[in-house]
Amino acid sequence: MSVFPKLSINIDHVATIRQARRTVEPEPVAAAVLAELGGADGITAHLREDRRHIQDRDIRILREIVRTQLNLEMAATEEMVKIALEVKPDYVTLVPEKREEVTTEGGLDIVGSVERLTRVVDQLQSAEIPVSLFIDAEFDQIEASAKTQALLIELHTGQYAEAKTKGDRSQELEKLRQGTELALSLGLRVNAGHGLTYQNVYPVACIAGMEEFNIGHTIVSRGVLVGMERAVREMKLAMRGQL
Repeated sequence: MSVFPKLSINIDHVATIRQARRTVEPEPVAAAVLAELGGADGITAHLREDRRHIQDRDIRILREIVRTQLNLEMAATEEMVKIALEVKPDYVTLVPEKREEVTTEGGLDIVGSVERLTRVVDQLQSAEIPVSLFIDAEFDQIEASAKTQALLIELHTGQYAEAKTKGDRSQELEKLRQGTELALSLGLRVNAGHGLTYQNVYPVACIAGMEEFNIGHTIVSRGVLVGMERAVREMKLAMRGQL
């Protein structure tokens, strides 16, 4: 029987709606509860340096109520490391961060910052917080990730999701497949995410060795219309090619 990846729901955009009015609703913590009721295997939240959506209090409350696993996405900064060490998420995903970007654009440059990221990884994993590195499916980045001693990587699926032609999409899918194969051979566990939707997720879910997907925008978008629980259940069906 094929083993499909687990599904972690990124609730950032629930907080985006709340912060648009600087009010108290919708409550991202409530969205996390509903996501778990819908079958989510984990909850992901990105605490950005500019606090544009998820807030510090959200992370602290999520740590108390999440019953699956909590993945804290964050930049590799001293401030964020301190917060992670205090909150103790189930694991951390280190991501690049630019204040001017709408959402995360591309993966970390591990090759150019192996020494610095190795120190951050060691700080977190010494505190028993596994680290995942968000990277493009490039061989040099994957090999550099292994050098940091991080336990996981998350392959950036944005180029696959944004491919305009069938040929380009197939090419990007093959990059993800080869990248997964290399990472596994180096002892890394492999997650994936960014731009995955109900329409394009199944081919990536079929890549052998994929452990978990982090998906947010498309699920929150559907959840606005049909409810979070149903949106999560339908994504799990889509990942299995059953939607």
